[in-house]
Amino acid sequence: MRAAWVLLPALAALAAYYVYLPLPGAVTDPWKLMLLDATFRAAQQMGHLIHYLRLSHHLIVLNYLICTFDLYQLESVSSEDIKVTDAVFDGVEVRVFEPPARGDESLKRGVVYIHGGGWALASARTSLYINLCRIMADSLNAVVVSIEYRLIPKARFPEQYHDALRATKHFLQPDVLAEYSVDPSRIAISGDSAGGNLAAAVCQQLSKEEDLIIRPKLQALIYPVLQAFDFNTPSYQQNRNMPVLPRHVMINYWLYYFNGNHDLAHALLINNHTALDVGQALSFRGRLNWTSLLPPSFKKDYKPVVQTTGTAEIIQKMPALLDVRAVPLLADNETLQLQPKTYVLTCENDVLRDDGAMYAKRLENAGVDVTLDHFHNCFHGCMIFTLWPTDFSAAFQTRSSYIKWLDENL
Repeated sequence: MRAAWVLLPALAALAAYYVYLPLPGAVTDPWKLMLLDATFRAAQQMGHLIHYLRLSHHLIVLNYLICTFDLYQLESVSSEDIKVTDAVFDGVEVRVFEPPARGDESLKRGVVYIHGGGWALASARTSLYINLCRIMADSLNAVVVSIEYRLIPKARFPEQYHDALRATKHFLQPDVLAEYSVDPSRIAISGDSAGGNLAAAVCQQLSKEEDLIIRPKLQALIYPVLQAFDFNTPSYQQNRNMPVLPRHVMINYWLYYFNGNHDLAHALLINNHTALDVGQALSFRGRLNWTSLLPPSFKKDYKPVVQTTGTAEIIQKMPALLDVRAVPLLADNETLQLQPKTYVLTCENDVLRDDGAMYAKRLENAGVDVTLDHFHNCFHGCMIFTLWPTDFSAAFQTRSSYIKWLDENL
């Protein structure tokens, strides 16, 4: 009994040590965020242990755990408000959300949505995304197509991109839009995080296809990941240890996406892959010069990290690091000029904040109508966390602003 009185406080102290993280004072629901991050870290470590035992790839294990603990998983059935069906668009699985017919409108709006998760996690079938797409379909009176692209490790770049592009082009066909009663002049492409990456890349490709009859009216990117050129932007430096996406985790997702060797992680972290003597990278440097693209409130007192000499072999081993289909921020100005009206949501406490802000500025410089919607108290991934026990005030705040913009512009 005496041992228990000693052991229990020790375990409580150990748990508190594992959970606690110093966070900026402006972050909403800090203890809830710490608990979410601790749970995610524990699941990652369990996945790594199973991977070490050679029982399964740790990302497969992690995704299984995410789905297992998805307590509010909703079945693929129609509800009285929103009809939910599964379909296959040009070989790609999708989930379609259709609002009921309204007497005052013959055609509905359309939204192609691409979920996040580092190209490796989550699903169009998890409750977080089902809930988001249901609310979008209802609030916007829109048909929402949620793309179930293939995930790492079963698929690597460029397969996720090809899945997203094929499904989107299929939906944009006149006969498919007519089948779902969608107005061809009122379609948006959207996504969060890695899904924002795919949405931006798909929009860029669609803008260059001259024979395309129907094009998206808008693109809406939620804290998108858009570049792997510079892992020392001010937001990467400022938020390097922030939940839910610290810098080393984002670098690992890039390596998973490109099927790269994880021994290269440190070289990427210090920007060895884009050093001044790496000739392949030189022509791209001006396209994400954050010293000129970011406002002073983002730059603060951070300094650029530019290596004089680096490791050119990294680009040779992973040429996708400079492939605009994977890193849309590196697109040329001619492509950016063709982009539709754009919404970019960024969060202050997010390593990817500057990716979104730089893309918004480059689009604006190219003459595109852009809205940069920045939230000072929010963190990466926050918008989808609206279901208990991971219900954050930041989620409702960002989701409301995002849907409001779509409603006013689509």
